Amino acid sequence: MNTAQFNTEIRSEKIEKASFTWQTPSNIALVKYWGKSNPQIPKNASISFTLNNCHTITTIDFSKKETTAEFELFFEGKAKEEFKPKIAAFFKRVQAYCPYIFEYHMTINSENSFPHSSGIASSASGLSAIAMCLMSLEQALNPLLTAVFIKKKASFLARLGSGSASRSIEGPLVVWGNHPEIAGSSDAYGVQFPYKVHSVFENYQDAILLVDKGEKQVSSTIGHNLMHAHPYAENRFTQANENLAELSKILQEGNIKAFVNLVESEALTLHAMMLTSTPYFILMKPNTLEIIQKIWEYRAAKNSAICFTLDAGANVHVLYPASEKEAVNHFIENELAVYCQKKQYIYDSVGLGAKKR
Repeated sequence: MNTAQFNTEIRSEKIEKASFTWQTPSNIALVKYWGKSNPQIPKNASISFTLNNCHTITTIDFSKKETTAEFELFFEGKAKEEFKPKIAAFFKRVQAYCPYIFEYHMTINSENSFPHSSGIASSASGLSAIAMCLMSLEQALNPLLTAVFIKKKASFLARLGSGSASRSIEGPLVVWGNHPEIAGSSDAYGVQFPYKVHSVFENYQDAILLVDKGEKQVSSTIGHNLMHAHPYAENRFTQANENLAELSKILQEGNIKAFVNLVESEALTLHAMMLTSTPYFILMKPNTLEIIQKIWEYRAAKNSAICFTLDAGANVHVLYPASEKEAVNHFIENELAVYCQKKQYIYDSVGLGAKKR
């Protein structure tokens, strides 16, 4: 893996103060990665839909250091000391590639478009937004940097904070992890799906049903680490890469029934790995299963292309083509919302990645 390309070049500009704001989205993996090695290298390739409405907006104010404090962090207007250790660890990891940031005091202001307690993982959107702000400073210091390089390095940096964050820089479909059938793919950063996607998958819809807004009893980091000694790990890594090759064909050919089967199987396999790890754990809730059953019944009755996927949690992502939007939204509001905590859900759709504000 060539990381030398991301070393900082000699800078041609001197900047005392600067401020940059980026909006970056969350994403939902269709083929999951579960298991990694240091430094944040996936055991298998993954592919995700970039979302549009669920995003983080982050502003970083940079000023030449006049204090020993390296950064301050505010989330939705309030100082968040409990968030700082993770960000400090991230800055330490990227130091070799962004040494210039330690010449500045950073004031970070961040907010989500979705409630922080909603159970939607915000590490992907949050860390990718920070990475884009860092790259805006690097571009200001070295105006010769190209837009292509900036996105690639931002994805590389974001990955060092959260693996899935590497998939939030671009859209609508992003692959992270080296795969022989995906041109340009890399373990170091995410790349846009390089092939023409069938029109049926354009403007795809994702309704996020908030089954449980509480903190997970097992963090994703712990879950990933349990794959090191998992009895089925190697078979799972092989399966995921085979599924990605199959999904690549599905996306190009427009085989929506095959899409439904593969995406749901991937979601259930992810949770099966949790059920069979040592120690084992369950992140799904009873209402997660109720929603899945209702989706299956609706799909059979209506000959629908609706399907579900799951992240490492209890919430359900309901995926469906734009042509079914009105009917499926009615189904969600009238039959599925009752299984959500306080009947809360978020309508989203596929998006295009990071936006400068």
